[in-house]
Amino acid sequence: MSVEHSLPFSPNNVSALLRLLTYSLIGILLFFLPLEIAGNSTIPLDHAASYLANAQRELAVTLVMLLIAYGSIAPFVSGRWRVSAVNIVFSLLKLAGLALAILYLTRLGPSLLFEKDMLPFLFDKLALTVGLIVPLGAAALAFLIGFGLLELVGVLMQPVMRPIWRTPGHSAIDAVASFVGSYSVSLLITNRVFLEGKYTIREAAIIATGFSTVSAAFMVIVAKTLGLMPIWNFYFWSTLVVAFTVTAITAWLPPISRMDNQGGVRDELPAGMTRWQAALAAGLRQAKAAPSLTRVLIVNLRDGLAMAGAVVPSILSVGLIGLLLARYTPLFDVLGLLLAPVAWLAGLSEPMLTGKALAAGLAEMFLPAILLKDADLLVRFVAAVVSVSSVLFFSASIPCILATRIPLSVRYLVLIWLLRTVLGILLAAGIGHLALWQGWLG
Repeated sequence: MSVEHSLPFSPNNVSALLRLLTYSLIGILLFFLPLEIAGNSTIPLDHAASYLANAQRELAVTLVMLLIAYGSIAPFVSGRWRVSAVNIVFSLLKLAGLALAILYLTRLGPSLLFEKDMLPFLFDKLALTVGLIVPLGAAALAFLIGFGLLELVGVLMQPVMRPIWRTPGHSAIDAVASFVGSYSVSLLITNRVFLEGKYTIREAAIIATGFSTVSAAFMVIVAKTLGLMPIWNFYFWSTLVVAFTVTAITAWLPPISRMDNQGGVRDELPAGMTRWQAALAAGLRQAKAAPSLTRVLIVNLRDGLAMAGAVVPSILSVGLIGLLLARYTPLFDVLGLLLAPVAWLAGLSEPMLTGKALAAGLAEMFLPAILLKDADLLVRFVAAVVSVSSVLFFSASIPCILATRIPLSVRYLVLIWLLRTVLGILLAAGIGHLALWQGWLG
């Protein structure tokens, strides 16, 4: 039996084992261990971003503005802006995002833009946060996915992930990273693993549109807005169950089920090895083969800066367009017509109003919370769950996906959003009705 298929306690494997354990532990601490600092309990990565955004605001704004400027100009310098119609549109939207950022910081422009749920919300709550977390998270990912933990977890999770979600075991890392970190970090992982050939197109699409939702930290903001903090634990776990159940269903439905599934990695265990042995062997192989920590940090940080530059300008421009459309046009009334029958079937009050508000989540996931903050408890609970479990929205996650190399069109993304939203409403309403009957929502 070869060294890489042997147990990891031989002298030849000690260095690789130490590398795997040490770097993986650092990655787990950075991404998954909540720490309470100054009364705020969250992961170290979020603490670092919050410190920059609050205590070092001038520095943070400067860094994010440099990213916005880079992301806005880069498509025209590289020529990628003219590759397709979608590239042309989003390249122009990025320029608009740069203009909006300048207007916000200089306080120039119509007063409408400076209402608290317009540019102040988009810049301070979304653009600034994403602009800081993505590069920081990209560097930290060197510890989490660069030295064997991804491969080790992948082998262990094969019996669960493949039959339910049709994805390799290591996609569990993406799912967890999204809920404890952010969708942008999850998509960063997904794109990197996809480019390495460890995901097929269909697998990458399932993960990008099904696991890469907003983090628990943003869920707290949704819960606060909708008055659900007294039932936070019930809301969080309900959202987790609904989001992953919807993903399991949509993975077997068109358009995702018809996507190319060639390539990827095989889940079979090596002959004569237990699952734990195979997991350790896979982790050690990656730990041995990985470049130096410095090299991995540089590559990951470069990718993170590129993704942040591509996404942050779009958050401002697309987000503002969505907010204005929701307030001043009947567009979401039309989309709401598609969801109103579902809301009625789910037993929600004022199904037309509820359908319109949930449809607005396609523009920005926080819009349903704003529009339904005065609704009854069941509607507020469903809105809170669905706004997260739908995953896709134009102010951030859709531009994030389009910034990756995963071949997903806007048309497919909107269709997947509609499927996820319909299924999410039905599942969340079912849980909500049961909770009301049992007295859990009170």
